[in-house]
Amino acid sequence: MDYFPLFIDLKNKNCLVVGAGEVAARKIELLAKAGAIITVVAPEISNNVTQLAANNPKLEIIQKDFSPEDIAQQRLIISATNQATINALVAETADTHNIPVNVVDNPGLCSFIVPAIIDRSPVIAAVSSGGTSPVLARLLRAKLESLIPPAFGRMAQLAEKYRALVKEKINPPAQRRIFWEKILQGSIAELFYSGKEAEAEARLKDAILNSPDKLDNTGEVYLVGAGPGDPDLLTFRALRLMQQADVVVYDRLVSDGILELVRRDAEKIYVGKQRDNHSLAQESINELLARLAKSGKRVVRLKGGDPFIFGRGGEEIETLVEQNINFQVVPGITAASGCATYAGIPLTHRDHAQSCTFITGHLKDNTVNLNWQQLAVPRQTIVIYMGLVGLEIICKSMIQYGAAADLPIALIQQGTTHNQRVITGTLSTLPDKLKNQSIHAPTLFIIGTVVSLHNTLKWFQADSTPEEY
Repeated sequence: MDYFPLFIDLKNKNCLVVGAGEVAARKIELLAKAGAIITVVAPEISNNVTQLAANNPKLEIIQKDFSPEDIAQQRLIISATNQATINALVAETADTHNIPVNVVDNPGLCSFIVPAIIDRSPVIAAVSSGGTSPVLARLLRAKLESLIPPAFGRMAQLAEKYRALVKEKINPPAQRRIFWEKILQGSIAELFYSGKEAEAEARLKDAILNSPDKLDNTGEVYLVGAGPGDPDLLTFRALRLMQQADVVVYDRLVSDGILELVRRDAEKIYVGKQRDNHSLAQESINELLARLAKSGKRVVRLKGGDPFIFGRGGEEIETLVEQNINFQVVPGITAASGCATYAGIPLTHRDHAQSCTFITGHLKDNTVNLNWQQLAVPRQTIVIYMGLVGLEIICKSMIQYGAAADLPIALIQQGTTHNQRVITGTLSTLPDKLKNQSIHAPTLFIIGTVVSLHNTLKWFQADSTPEEY
């Protein structure tokens, strides 16, 4: 171990920063967050440092060159200048007086290094590469940021509030550890993270006073939007819940890459639907979620796109509400937004569309019942989910009700994934163009003059066959 990891209390302690450029400003901000009394010594002061001083009464600027006398009474020193001789003098002086010193980007002159920080105060995590690769440390920090909820610090404060009571009521220490593990990884913590802090605290107190050895193991359901396909588009909350779920109930539109991020030992239950081929009826899915939660499982209901946009998420949580089962809903990037963005087709644009309408193109009785007069109005964008089978009817109906026959339309197949394919045409030409094509779900259609921007704005390079126009 090259460095001993140590957290130091700097509240109202004197700290010196030598230098006042942009790098120094970042260090000053960190020291200020720790509550330090900061002295900045530098012959030239950047605007950022001047602004920091204006907003912080604990920050004093002394505009002059550094001299060894400046280190008097300092608890910690940071040198952030671009002058090697000054940095060396600061390090030598600090070492002589046994004061911890950090010289930015020069590990050889440092007695301590500043790690990449994950701040969930009072919980603090730090990542260091020993000064060898600060970029690598920041990348590791970014991974940890995705796993630690923003409310983690407040949860720690709640635990501190009841720590003495738990110690009084639960013995021996091993049982206290098990109790806290169940609290901090279970339904009470998830209530807290989802904003139900008062209810979480009430249940925690009840568990301590009445049944610490029989902690409520009631399960819960997380209705999670998996987005349009690219795993990078998952939210932090979605990823965290996927990695702690006991069971994952997933749809056909959830990509393999996203399923790879689920906890390895979680049970996976497929409930996907295809046209006229449902592996499980919707009512059965609703009851399955409730039954799993009642058995004590943490259940992720993983749905492509967003669960509240043509995802029947509302129907599923209605059943959970009726049966008094805890749940969370985690939004995902809906296919309209994700696929349009990856295809370089803005859904709104000042010169093309001032509104956007999402519709489902499902056939019912061999027709599509929609408000055609409204959809045929110009200067808007129409996004069609599940419209492949009914496309010909949709295009003919729009032309019949006044839309221009040459109005641009795009098919986006497997959008945001490496298999993405974009085929463009017009209302009058695209249905015939697709008849000899091998099209694979999921698909999405975008209608409107915004489609004409695709050639100019496309940026995502897929691995599949070239786009067709």
